[in-house]
Amino acid sequence: MQGGKEPPATAPETGRAPRLRRPGRLRRIGLPYLLLLPALLLELLVHLLPIVIGIVMSFKELTQFFIRDWGAAPWSGLDNYKVSVDFDAPVGEALLHSFFVTCAFTVLSVGLCWLIGTTAAIYLQETFKGRGFLRALFLVPYALPVYAAVITWGFMFQRDNGLINHVLHDQLGLTDSAPFWLIGDNSFFALLTVSVWKGWPFAFLIMMAGLQNIPRDMYEAAALDGAGMWQQIRRITLPSLRSVNQVLVLVLFLWTFNDFNTPYVLFGRSAPEAADLISIHIYQSSFVTWNFGTGSAMSVLLLLFLLAVTGVYLWITSRERKSAHV
Repeated sequence: MQGGKEPPATAPETGRAPRLRRPGRLRRIGLPYLLLLPALLLELLVHLLPIVIGIVMSFKELTQFFIRDWGAAPWSGLDNYKVSVDFDAPVGEALLHSFFVTCAFTVLSVGLCWLIGTTAAIYLQETFKGRGFLRALFLVPYALPVYAAVITWGFMFQRDNGLINHVLHDQLGLTDSAPFWLIGDNSFFALLTVSVWKGWPFAFLIMMAGLQNIPRDMYEAAALDGAGMWQQIRRITLPSLRSVNQVLVLVLFLWTFNDFNTPYVLFGRSAPEAADLISIHIYQSSFVTWNFGTGSAMSVLLLLFLLAVTGVYLWITSRERKSAHV
């Protein structure tokens, strides 16, 4: 042969080039994990490692005397957990009160966010003039930075020169006197208002995306059969959005129950008793009283509660999904 090169080997029977060998089973299985490795390492550094450190801190008597070298703090065993769950003592009683406030706040906030977001998404499915403008307008609270939005609401809730009292008391005369919104019992409703305002656009966005997957033929057939708007929503829209709602409610629950930025920016380092969410309560127990061991124990208890609720929720929804396919 010219140049000393030989032609590629061919199978003697067929005269065709041999088929390439497929990658082994181990290589095919390991490739996805190899691609996920950078994300897993980043998750380890950002989330898992601090969680492990927090769990270790919860078993130590870590106070302000050991801030310089927290590893030298003596071990306290389960003492921090016993103090946290002793509901007859001041620390445990305050934590239990904060837990109930957070549960009420989460249920109301998630429920209102879902209701407003779903209603707006269904309404904006119909074609009308100005629909694009309304869609963009509804997403403004979700696009704004949290700190800027909550600070603006803080000014609006001011008693003497805030916009809320100016409208309710000065213009409409709905109250006998200008109420305090950032202290006392009204602080719960102020916090709930801000949370719903900045949370419902996310529900609106998710529901609007889910509605795009429902064929319009189903609504047209239902209308021909005499089904009204409420019957179409009940029989077509909500069942078709069940899987979307399952994910949406879980995400909203976790975000709202763990929300720290909203109460901290709205009230500062010390939230009123009526709006004492568990996230700000743990912050006060750790960075105000300088008892990081007890604060870490409270954080671990919160993590265990959220894991339990999430596990039960996923188990229930998976059973419903399986029964629906049967």
